[in-house]
Amino acid sequence: MEQLRQKAYTSFTEHLMTQAIRPGQFVSQRELVELTGMPLGAIRELVPRLEAEGLITTIPKRGMQIAPIDIQLVRDAYEFRLIVEKEAVAQFATLASDNLVAETMRRHEDIRNEARSNPVAADLEDRAQAVDWGFHDLIVDHMANRITSNAYRVNSLKIRLIRRELTRIQGLVRPVMEEHLRILEGVQSREPAAAVAALERHIRTARDRALGLGD
Repeated sequence: MEQLRQKAYTSFTEHLMTQAIRPGQFVSQRELVELTGMPLGAIRELVPRLEAEGLITTIPKRGMQIAPIDIQLVRDAYEFRLIVEKEAVAQFATLASDNLVAETMRRHEDIRNEARSNPVAADLEDRAQAVDWGFHDLIVDHMANRITSNAYRVNSLKIRLIRRELTRIQGLVRPVMEEHLRILEGVQSREPAAAVAALERHIRTARDRALGLGD
């Protein structure tokens, strides 16, 4: 049954990210059965997990509502990112191998340089988005703390929903890559304080864009 529950969870989150289910939408358990292809028993056992993670809320007489994107969610999600990622990048600057740092910088530089020479490449923004998300996941997972990684994973899902609804990387490939590279410069020079400061600026800039306060 555990395997079915995990499959149901994976299917639910995939549909959420592809916008087959939208923030704020009301759904029933039977609709989730049809959407995910999972049996009703697995969906019933999935619901408490989704509620605990803040991905759905059960509203009496109305059903289950997918977490809406509002100002409070944006603020809470980005504040959580700051708390976790500042510690993560400080550790990364101290403990990551030179090879890992160099390879991570190379991926960012490749995307940035391509954006300079061919900013309209068909898949550039998709690849930049993957590098962007991959970097943040990398520094958190490098802490090797499963509790932190699991909590971060749930918050990261909310961040990605926010970004799909309110702000995207379109038109921001170079600025985002350059913000990451400033973080990585602090990592490469083994200066945790510089890496933390650059990361904090990066996350606050992303939060402000989501709140409509940025450029």
